[in-house]
Amino acid sequence: MDILKAFDEYESTALLAIEAATSAEQLEQVRIEFLGQKKGKLRDLQSLIGKASKEEKPAVGKRFNEVRTSVADRLEAQAASVTCEAVDLEPSFDVTLPGTVPQLGTLHPVTKTIMRFRELMGRFGFEVVEGPELEDERHNFEALNIPNDHPARDPLDNFYIATAKSTSGGPVLLRSQTSTVQIRTMENQPPPIRIVSLGRVYRPDTIDRTHSCMFHQMEGLMVDRNVTMAQLKTLLTLFAHSFLGPDVKIRFRPSFFPFTEPSVEVDMKWGDSWMEIGGAGMVDPNVFRAVGYDPEEVTGFAFGLGIERFCMKHFEVDDIRRFYENDVRFLNQL
Repeated sequence: MDILKAFDEYESTALLAIEAATSAEQLEQVRIEFLGQKKGKLRDLQSLIGKASKEEKPAVGKRFNEVRTSVADRLEAQAASVTCEAVDLEPSFDVTLPGTVPQLGTLHPVTKTIMRFRELMGRFGFEVVEGPELEDERHNFEALNIPNDHPARDPLDNFYIATAKSTSGGPVLLRSQTSTVQIRTMENQPPPIRIVSLGRVYRPDTIDRTHSCMFHQMEGLMVDRNVTMAQLKTLLTLFAHSFLGPDVKIRFRPSFFPFTEPSVEVDMKWGDSWMEIGGAGMVDPNVFRAVGYDPEEVTGFAFGLGIERFCMKHFEVDDIRRFYENDVRFLNQL
């Protein structure tokens, strides 16, 4: 069959040309000549299939596919061989030297603590919400029942942003507590509410082993009918035991906060002394009125916990400054 003979001649000629090619440029010319789709010999070979009779076409088509595959595979193998020969296989370094183990990063201990806080409060049925770190005075003070003459509003006790203004034209400051998220949530959501907000807060405190001008808080809020102080104390005790272990001792001391009444300070036992870990209390009726809630219809509690304090206790770190000195040797131990 003349057609099959033409296929054989094409294959043998192509294979000889491939063997003779010793560079990538020569192989490319061979490819164009024998496998090119526009002017290559393969296109001429393909036109012969149409000249075969109906009985011959199965055999002719099969042989055409075999020839095309044979030439393409041999071309690919020759290209790989030429490439390997062109590469300098002499090592540019001493392969007998020991390798350098890459350093892998890890989560910061405060980040680990925040993730654990979110997990535990989720188990208690609290939803995590977010809020801005730049706040106006309404959300940071006024709606939280903090009057103009309160010491907490002293410009020296806050980080005001001199070049920024709020949407109402008032001053803007870095939030001094995550309680601002409570106000934003209640303004946009009717009760019942059960939320926590975790994030950075800023106060120009004197930096020492338990204080920093930037630290992290977890603020919690629960609003519903017949919410009690007993529920608040139970929640905080269960949370502390869940995070720090059943042996940790927690105490509640009477205190005062403008946005809660009654209010308590929460301490944990550390060695022979007590460390404050947060404040809490029943939401003041004035806070409910500021967001449009009827204090005769709902009650609620709120709490704010210092995340770094829990982190210090958990990892047995006695100085909060260790977390922000960026000493990798220290952080790798936690």
